[in-house]
Amino acid sequence: MNRRRSFLKTSAVLATALSVPAVARAAAAAPHERVLRLYNTHTGESIKSVFWAEGEFIPEALADINKLLRDHRNNTVASMDPELLLLLDRVSARFGGTDVLHVISGYRSPESNAKLAAASGGVAKHSMHLEGKAIDIRMPGRDLAALHKAALKANGGGVGYYPDSQFVHLDTGRPRHW
Repeated sequence: MNRRRSFLKTSAVLATALSVPAVARAAAAAPHERVLRLYNTHTGESIKSVFWAEGEFIPEALADINKLLRDHRNNTVASMDPELLLLLDRVSARFGGTDVLHVISGYRSPESNAKLAAASGGVAKHSMHLEGKAIDIRMPGRDLAALHKAALKANGGGVGYYPDSQFVHLDTGRPRHW
């Protein structure tokens, strides 16, 4: 029991002594952890988050990611599909896992989706964005075609390629591409 107390005390001291960036670097290097680096192009918010560790999703990290991926038009936050986050991690890993993913669209409320669908023929009325199962991204400094190819190889669901708008759509629906 004394060894356990000593270990816990040492762990607490080390955790306090280590700077946050040092802890983040150690977490990013650990293969049993998943890290996402996201930037919301509409709100200017960014996050670097260990969202999965030791075989489990981290609820606080998921909440932070959900907030960043909210509908920026009306600030509606919804739970994003954790499988979508794992898919983003797999796609990011194909580029080394250190790039920041720029998010064009994450969750969409029914009101926002209806407005977008009415204004554009390219927005599905029953979009997976409504369910928190879709995201539109780009990776600055990376070729969009390479991102598209990486998304297809990740085999996670739907992949849409929008070179004119400079983004790739990913979702956790049935495998398909357009």
